[in-house]
Amino acid sequence: MTHKQEAYMKKKRGIVSIVFISIIAVIFIIPLIYMVSTSLKPKSEVLQNTVSLIGSRITTENYERAWNAFPFARYMFNSIFVGLATTALTVFTSAMAAYAFARLKFKGRDKVFFVYLSTLMVPLQVTIIPLYMILRMLGWHDSYAALIVPPVFSAFGVFMLRQSFLTIPAEVEEAAKIDGCSRVAIFLRIILPMSKPGLASLAIFTFVNSWKSFFWPLIVTSSDKYKTLPIGLYAFSGQYGTDWSALMAATAISIIPGVIFYIFFQKSLVEGISLTGMGGR
Repeated sequence: MTHKQEAYMKKKRGIVSIVFISIIAVIFIIPLIYMVSTSLKPKSEVLQNTVSLIGSRITTENYERAWNAFPFARYMFNSIFVGLATTALTVFTSAMAAYAFARLKFKGRDKVFFVYLSTLMVPLQVTIIPLYMILRMLGWHDSYAALIVPPVFSAFGVFMLRQSFLTIPAEVEEAAKIDGCSRVAIFLRIILPMSKPGLASLAIFTFVNSWKSFFWPLIVTSSDKYKTLPIGLYAFSGQYGTDWSALMAATAISIIPGVIFYIFFQKSLVEGISLTGMGGR
């Protein structure tokens, strides 16, 4: 195959990839467009047989009704606070554990890591009852501690950051030791700064998972003081029907923080996902 033919085939594959990705993007964005359009329609037109993106008029009454249906501001504050706190603590604990599994040498290290990683195969439903009983004994039911502490110890986060740490050449750490750096200094001044893409990726995954969490907050909270947005959204589904227009409006508001969080860290997310474990050990 000549160079010209190779260039043509490469260009052809690029066009096919762009078309395929564009189709997937359109499929994913259609529900978002429909959600926003439904939130701007009058309530009486949401369940009409005719499908249309624009109603007879654009109205914001659905947003007003959604905001007043429950303590929306309080629920959003709780979701933001719990999400940020969970993200910060998860990144911190995962980074320390990942550094130990990636750099420290001790007997049975790989076996311990395998056992810890195997907890990913245990469904939440299996541990939900004993975990809830422990929280009740600690007096943490209906508190921020119940929402934040259990999720911060993440086997997925440890695995992800361990892979990121392994891409850092061992020579960098050895040079730091020669200069007199302690383990703590190496971890804080070298390993963490060089692993920003991996840390950002874990932060995004953790924040999104915390933001959309419904089952766990539903179990451990009982007052409006600690409930989060996903629980509030469930309030629009009643015994005799669902207020779709208000639900779409509330959902449109609730996705804004996640979108903003992703926009700030999207570059680091792509870099972090592309990391492999081919570095020095």
